[in-house]
Amino acid sequence: MESKIKELNEKLAQAYLGGGQARIDKQHAKKKLTARERIDYLMDEGSFEEIGALVTHRTKEFGMENQKFYGDGVITGYGTVNGRLVYVFAQDFTVFGGSLSESHAEKIVKLLDLAMKNGAPVIGLNDSGGARIQEGVV
Repeated sequence: MESKIKELNEKLAQAYLGGGQARIDKQHAKKKLTARERIDYLMDEGSFEEIGALVTHRTKEFGMENQKFYGDGVITGYGTVNGRLVYVFAQDFTVFGGSLSESHAEKIVKLLDLAMKNGAPVIGLNDSGGARIQEGVV
């Protein structure tokens, strides 16, 4: 059991780094906040709960099977802003330029469904280079 918990914590640590420290440093060099930093800045302190942190894309073509990042380029979850429940997604430019994939879109749709069910607003923090069209080519 302890080994499974350790493995989970290692995967979550990878997810929190998005595309890696070098890409985070590039964002900072451009005076841009990362997706996680934007969420932290927006939400009430300590209120954000992430959903789908370990989701990855399913594409195997075009060399994509060797490029998997947890979260698949979008951070999704819920928390509070000024004490009010909100759902939020933030595209992570450090992962494939924040581009939309099938899994990425499914995470956002799940978030929208939860927000509708709970009568809460959704905040989208967009930082994306577009869509990964190669998924639809095959």
